[in-house]
Amino acid sequence: MVRKVPLAGPSATVEDPAFPAVAAPGACDVAGLDALMTGCRACPRLVEWREEAARVKRNEFRDWEYWGRPVPGFGPSDAALLIIGLAPAAHGGNRTGRIFTGDRSGDVLYAALHTLGLASQPTSVRLGDGLELYGVRVTNPVHCAPPANRPTARERDTCRPWLERELRLLQPTMRSIVVLGGFGWLAALPALEAADWSVPRPRPVFGHGARVSLRAADAGSPLSLFGCYHVSPRNISTGRLTPAMLRTVLGAAAEAAGLSPGPLRPPRE
Repeated sequence: MVRKVPLAGPSATVEDPAFPAVAAPGACDVAGLDALMTGCRACPRLVEWREEAARVKRNEFRDWEYWGRPVPGFGPSDAALLIIGLAPAAHGGNRTGRIFTGDRSGDVLYAALHTLGLASQPTSVRLGDGLELYGVRVTNPVHCAPPANRPTARERDTCRPWLERELRLLQPTMRSIVVLGGFGWLAALPALEAADWSVPRPRPVFGHGARVSLRAADAGSPLSLFGCYHVSPRNISTGRLTPAMLRTVLGAAAEAAGLSPGPLRPPRE
């Protein structure tokens, strides 16, 4: 029996492709949005893959009880800086239940945030490990682990209402965004437009170090949008993205957001 979620206005089951578009606008705060999202089953291919990964497991994680559901964003609901990635890793966030946690991408990202004084520790191993983010929230445009780490355009578009609502809920405090990779950039631009920021035409092209200022439609505070190569193991191992390059972009975004980082830690190259 398919579970139904009570909503104001028209409803959709969690297995309906329309579920994100119907459910997301009803979230009154970030915690409510996260709770709704974790019940979503709107993309059959992603549901099958995330649950298969949770059943089969990797040998080194055979004693883990995998999360196996959509992975919500992580960080304070009044964040000034938002980081947008791609999607959870099958044996990272899909295992631990927290974005960029339990995989090499997260090791690089959180080490950089810790060096800048924006995270309480450089590692992200599991829920309850003590990690806190200061003024920073991390999210994805696709919240379920995809096969080969490649969501389809249709899956991205189905998931977009979650990101749109998250952007709206963060709007009072959010002053900058860092997008990790071209996929996230293409997902973020229409979501930002839907959340009432003015995106230039032609749309800005992704590139590492790209920076664009977006006006708010309601004449509110402008938003600084930054591009950064994704913290994928491939990009790190090939040197396309180095920890120093990542820190440079994150540091500029933190400054644009008006964050006051704590004492810098020695960087770990």
